Amino acid sequence: MSSTPNRPYPPVLIRAGEAERLDLIGHVLLADSSATAGALTSHRVALGRGADGAVPHRHDHSSELFYILDGAFDLLVDDNIVTARTGDLLVVPPGAPHAFAAHHDSTAEALIIATPGIERFDYFRHVVRRRQGSEQPGLLLGLQDRFDTHFLDSPAWQRARTAA
Repeated sequence: MSSTPNRPYPPVLIRAGEAERLDLIGHVLLADSSATAGALTSHRVALGRGADGAVPHRHDHSSELFYILDGAFDLLVDDNIVTARTGDLLVVPPGAPHAFAAHHDSTAEALIIATPGIERFDYFRHVVRRRQGSEQPGLLLGLQDRFDTHFLDSPAWQRARTAA
């Protein structure tokens, strides 16, 4: 007699052509926390040569995995700047300051997974609206707990980005 395990959510298949694209910030939204019963959140990011990605921040409740699909990323981890290239994997534990940008001489593309999941797709939509000028500059500051994305100052990141 076979039994079917109790699954917290059905298998999730996101077709490439159906994923929401936020071209202004180079993100493709794949599976938010609500699609995976909180197991993970996943998106893909593609940045032009030397382009900024995420500003320094931390997540208090989730680890964040970066798998580099193509090119090279400069990544802040704590106070260190590392360059990760195609095929490299970085896992940032909860509480660790981090940021990312395309390396100065490269485009960059990565799959990013947060686990456990954070319902974050609305965060990325806020970022787009902010960059378009349709949202107030400080709005995201008031939403840091909701999205478990807490902004930080990082002199090491500022020096590295200025040098690039």
